[in-house]
Amino acid sequence: MPESLRRQLEQFRRQLWRNKIAEALLAGLFGLVASFLVVFALDRVWQTPGPVRLGILLGGTSLAAIFAPLWLHRWVWKHRRENQLARLIAKKYPGLGDRLLGVVELQGQHENSDTLSPRLRAAAMERVAEEAERRKLDGALPSSRSKTWGFAAMAVIALAVGGFMLAPKAGWSSLKRWLMPLSSSPRYTFTALENVPAELTIPQGEAFRLSLQLAGDSEWTPESGTARYGRQDPVTTTRQDRSYHFDFPAQQDPGLIKVEIGDAKHSIKVIPTLRPAIRKVFANVTYPDYLQLPGKEVDLGSGVLTAVQGSKVSVTTDATRDLKSATYGPLTHEKATVAEGGAMTVNGTSAQTPPLEIATEGFTVPIGWTDVLGLDGQAGFEVRIDAQPDEAPAIYIQGIPRQHVMLPEETVDFQVLSEDDFGIRRIGLEWRGEFTRATDETPASGEMKLVDGSPTSDRLSGDAAFSPATHNIVPQKLTLRAWSEDYLPGRARTYSEPVTLFVLTLDEHAQMLKTQFDRNIGELEDLARRERDLFEENQRLEKLEDPKLQEDANKKRLEAQQEGERQQTERMKDLADKMDKLFKDSARNKSIDKETMKKMADAMKSMKDLAQKEMPEVEKKLGDAQDQKNSEKKAKEDVEKAVEEQKDVLKKMQDAVDKANDANERFEASTFINRLKKAASEETGVATTVIEQSYYERTAGQRVSELDPADSGKLMEVVRQQSNTTSDVRWIQEDLGHFQARTNKETYRKVLDAMMEARIDMQLEDVRRVLETNQGSLAWEGASKAAAKLTEWAKLLEGEKDDDGGGGGGGGGGEDADEDFEFILRMMKMIQQEQDIRARTRSLETLRRSYEGQPANP
Repeated sequence: MPESLRRQLEQFRRQLWRNKIAEALLAGLFGLVASFLVVFALDRVWQTPGPVRLGILLGGTSLAAIFAPLWLHRWVWKHRRENQLARLIAKKYPGLGDRLLGVVELQGQHENSDTLSPRLRAAAMERVAEEAERRKLDGALPSSRSKTWGFAAMAVIALAVGGFMLAPKAGWSSLKRWLMPLSSSPRYTFTALENVPAELTIPQGEAFRLSLQLAGDSEWTPESGTARYGRQDPVTTTRQDRSYHFDFPAQQDPGLIKVEIGDAKHSIKVIPTLRPAIRKVFANVTYPDYLQLPGKEVDLGSGVLTAVQGSKVSVTTDATRDLKSATYGPLTHEKATVAEGGAMTVNGTSAQTPPLEIATEGFTVPIGWTDVLGLDGQAGFEVRIDAQPDEAPAIYIQGIPRQHVMLPEETVDFQVLSEDDFGIRRIGLEWRGEFTRATDETPASGEMKLVDGSPTSDRLSGDAAFSPATHNIVPQKLTLRAWSEDYLPGRARTYSEPVTLFVLTLDEHAQMLKTQFDRNIGELEDLARRERDLFEENQRLEKLEDPKLQEDANKKRLEAQQEGERQQTERMKDLADKMDKLFKDSARNKSIDKETMKKMADAMKSMKDLAQKEMPEVEKKLGDAQDQKNSEKKAKEDVEKAVEEQKDVLKKMQDAVDKANDANERFEASTFINRLKKAASEETGVATTVIEQSYYERTAGQRVSELDPADSGKLMEVVRQQSNTTSDVRWIQEDLGHFQARTNKETYRKVLDAMMEARIDMQLEDVRRVLETNQGSLAWEGASKAAAKLTEWAKLLEGEKDDDGGGGGGGGGGEDADEDFEFILRMMKMIQQEQDIRARTRSLETLRRSYEGQPANP
């Protein structure tokens, strides 16, 4: 091929390749930029999904990645040889193309002299080369679209550059989303919202509000926005400052909220859920150290806790879901703030406050909580903590009357019971004595521990046995109190209501028994009078004719009579029991003689027989007379038998009255001895007190106004005692006169005459007067003389009593009966002494355990 033709074909090929390569590059560039612009444009309208962005990217890159290689394969790869170029030229210039194709074929032939002349071939090629030079092969090139693709590429690039210039953030956002179509990169909107949730948990069945806020870098600030829950009516709201608040009605089912604010469009998944509730509330209570109590857990189902002052309380709540946060406080009391609150410690579903100290007043603890879904708990939940002071223990004495009379060797058994809210340390007894007459002796006082408690003992009891003789207590008035101590530092003991024990001498005890005997005889005489009235009414019924006895009115009279007899029987039983107790108490007193005791026993036996045999028989007969099955004659017979039985009852009742009066007369006679002895003892005490060395040395020769207050008080006490003794002696003299008039006994007349002749009451009154002027020596002299006379008269009456008691038993039993009764009486006294010994042993055991610190419960 001629060189010129070769150059032309080479130039044609370069031009062809240049054009088609340029077209491929420009088309690829256009595709890429155009796909970016599509993503940019779509992002301005909606949140372009990743698969769509991926499709757009693939569509844009396909021009470069698929179309360009095919394009180059067609125009470059398929047009690299001369024959390929000749065929392309033939499409524009058929003749020239065919000749060029022939030239190309000729140059590939092997020449020899037989088949082809080299000169002819060279001439042909030269001719074709000349023709090709006359024509420009550029005209055979296919139409070039480089400018079109160039303009298109420039246009899309200009649009892209313009977009970047107008909205660079949007451009970069779309470029990122275009390059990484499957990434979760959000689209850029000119209206930017902060913290838009993809999922929203709302309280089920409650209206709720969705609040969205513009971001600080938001380019647009639309005046309004719209949100729509599922297919419900849309909710439109206006901007408030930089926020949009959408209020929705209560929802039960999950749904989707679509929000449109400016170009910002968001879809929020809504899940209605029940608010987190509190399943359990409890408190861990730590007690003050002094109580020595372990902490405890208290269920606060009622919402109220009462704890002792000084405790620390930690409140724990357990919710239905895991919690994100919880707070407590501020602590309030009667609308006044006690302390600020704070955050609670959260662990899963539980939340706990720090320890809260309880002072003198309680407080209310408001509690709020938020679960991991962001839902708040019920508003207004609170726990009230009341402060409870550590109250003083209460203590009681049980099993003994508030006032009790006893002899020193007797023992009283009772129980001490103490209750406290927070532990009892110990309980015990305390006694304080007081003399009711002037004496130089010291009143008794003391105490002992009964039982040791513990910090957990809220109830403590102990059995006590108290005997004055065990503690060497002489007759006096004792005030006995139980005491209790708890664990509160510095608190004084708590005392029970006092029990007054009158520890009597034998004389005082005998006088008390005499008073009781008088009351019992009065009751017995009253029973006898009432029995006489019942007997007379029964006699009237007995006189009625048989038919009239069956009339309703008379049956009611019989019924009333039976009821009256029943009441009489019950009263007689009670009186017999009183006499039995009086007899046993009298047996303890050695000053009561055997004959008096025997007469008391006879009266008591008669009363028991009446209550157990005779009187119930009368009641039974009156009841039989009312039987509906009885004939008129049988009813009359029953009434007659009742009257006959009642005659015996009246006789025995009168006999019991006579025996009781006889015993009482002897009792009364013996009381004169005791009363005189007591008066003598009191006068001796007055004399001893005023002449006491230390007292006499301090007060001798001083006027009453000059005395020390303590000495003056002691003197006034002696004056009061002297006044009381004077009054007692006057009563003795008067009672002695009445007794002598009834009995006409010579010894009692002599004593009465001696008292009247000595004017003993005036002597005692003179002693009182000199005491009031603080003349101790004269008072001592007068009191001593009076005591001697009173003692002398008591001895004279004792001799009379011994003479009276030396006789026989007074009928019936003779000496054998007296011996039997004396034996029984001695046995009774031995039993009583044995019982007293056992009781005092229990008292000593209580005292021993008090010293050893052991529990006093048996």
